[in-house]
Amino acid sequence: MSPSTPDNSLSNKELPALDGKALDAILTDISGRLLARGEMLATAESCTGGLIAAACTDLAGSSQWFERGFVTYSNAAKTELLGVDAALIAQHGAVSEPVARAMAEGAIARSHAQAGVAVTGVAGPTG
Repeated sequence: MSPSTPDNSLSNKELPALDGKALDAILTDISGRLLARGEMLATAESCTGGLIAAACTDLAGSSQWFERGFVTYSNAAKTELLGVDAALIAQHGAVSEPVARAMAEGAIARSHAQAGVAVTGVAGPTG
C-alpha cells in the first residue's frame, strides 16, 4: 500500500497459496513497479516470521527498492513497533484485514518506505 497510489490491497480470499517460485514472481513484479516509481517497500509480518522480507532480499538489486522488515509476531509487538491500536486488535482480532492494513500503514509510518505489505494469520493448528 502506498499513500501516493490507489489502495491495491488484497485479502487472503484473493490470494492463492504461494510456493517459492510464485512468491518470487510476485516480488519481481512489485519490485519493478517500485523502481519505476522510485519508491521503497517495508514489510510487516506476523505468522511468516520474516519470510517475505527474506524473499525480498534474496532478489538481486533489492537494496534499490526494499527498505526494511518488521517481524511482529505478538500483539504487543504489533502495538509497540507498528503502532497498531490495541483496541483494533481486541475488536477485530490479530488475524483480520483491519489489523493487517494497520500493520502495513505502521510499517510505512515507521520507515523510509512509501509502500508497505503486511501478513497476519494463524501459524499451525494451535496458533
